[in-house]
Amino acid sequence: MSDIIQTSPVAAHREDRQVKLVKMASFGAGEKPTVLISLVTALAILLLWWLVSALRVVPHLFLPRPDEVLTQISVICRDGYAGASLSEHVFASLFRIVVAALIATSAGIPLGLLMGLNRWAKGVLDAPIEFYWPLPPLSYLPLMIIWLGIGETSKITLLVLAMFAPICLSAQAGVRSLPIERVNAARSLGASRRQLFIDIVLPSALPEILTGIRIALGVGWGTLVAAELIASTRGIGFMIMSASQFLATDVVFVGIGIIAICAFAFSATIRFLEAFLVPWKGKL
Repeated sequence: MSDIIQTSPVAAHREDRQVKLVKMASFGAGEKPTVLISLVTALAILLLWWLVSALRVVPHLFLPRPDEVLTQISVICRDGYAGASLSEHVFASLFRIVVAALIATSAGIPLGLLMGLNRWAKGVLDAPIEFYWPLPPLSYLPLMIIWLGIGETSKITLLVLAMFAPICLSAQAGVRSLPIERVNAARSLGASRRQLFIDIVLPSALPEILTGIRIALGVGWGTLVAAELIASTRGIGFMIMSASQFLATDVVFVGIGIIAICAFAFSATIRFLEAFLVPWKGKL
């Protein structure tokens, strides 16, 4: 009995040691928010911009002060620019970007998934996509004008071509990164081909697809100025190019700021969809 009494505290102490949890050290950026860091960085950039322009390090014609850009925003909101209001310019650009994104997504995701699942589809589609994907949009802009004219069709087609490849290639990469063990496990449980695609392939490829859409939207906004070179009378890109011809640098900065805000809003929307649709991303 004495032996039992003497050893029981030791056993209890061992049990306490066994249930002790150790928090693993994070790797990379971790999960802590970076909003404050981003805000401080933005304020530092604005301060540097104000100092450079105030000290005339760069001629005032080429770099107006931030307060002058804000004043120009109010002027454009009140009087418009180049025969159109600011809302008309913004709506024209948003219409082109949204329509092109819908077309590129509707075509890019199915074709990318097909390329990841079928070697014949990959062999047929991979060559033309890899051929035109590295080309800058300005290189085939003249062809868009010759083939499709100077209407909205040529502008939207240019944006679709710029946005299609990142979405398609990301969907393909999402399928090819799927662990074969997960597929074999589903097959061993009797999953049909339809269940395998809906429950295994598509959820596994979804993070890569959403990342591809984010990249494509960035490419689309970057191509917007080139697209609105085609006989446009409305659009943020048109406003920037028109202002640059008259050295209205403050108007150019206004257009750049509007594009940046719109692009940030689109990117934030995709981030929200990622948090809702793929909450496991980066945690497995």
